[in-house]
Amino acid sequence: MARSSSAAGSSGILSLRPLSQRIPTSPLCRHLLYTIVIVNRRELQTLADIRVREAQALFRARQFSGAYYLAGYALECVFKACIAKKFRRYEFPDKKVVNDSWTHDLRKLAVVGRIDEARSQRASGDDIFQGNWEIVTAWSEDSRYRTVDRASCRAFLDAIMEEHHGLLPWIKQLW
Repeated sequence: MARSSSAAGSSGILSLRPLSQRIPTSPLCRHLLYTIVIVNRRELQTLADIRVREAQALFRARQFSGAYYLAGYALECVFKACIAKKFRRYEFPDKKVVNDSWTHDLRKLAVVGRIDEARSQRASGDDIFQGNWEIVTAWSEDSRYRTVDRASCRAFLDAIMEEHHGLLPWIKQLW
């Protein structure tokens, strides 16, 4: 999905990708060297859908911790797609917005993506949606160091994907 972009005017969120094996250094040094890759809004949307499907597959395979972790990254991609939508082609982006986008904190990403106010309005009239928001924003990239049981993973996936009160169907209307 992510690709190196040489096209002028491409807008998107930057990602890091390892350099090729042509670097004459030790394997550890090669691992630490990166090139910048542009990830645009459409790619973030696609990655979000892929990560959700992968999380569902992991859940079915009873790999609950991995499913939880990947589903959280799916949400991160969704929020970052909302942020990417705010950037205009050929426009130099605001430095604070760019810097604030480099986080895994879903609450902060909602603010940067300017969807937090809409989320608050939706939550004020929908207690289930608000509960799902609380479940979802408990996720962090540190979940990779935790084990998650079946019930917690199921609650997390439902909070993301539930048709009427889930975060993903709602956010997809905004991205």
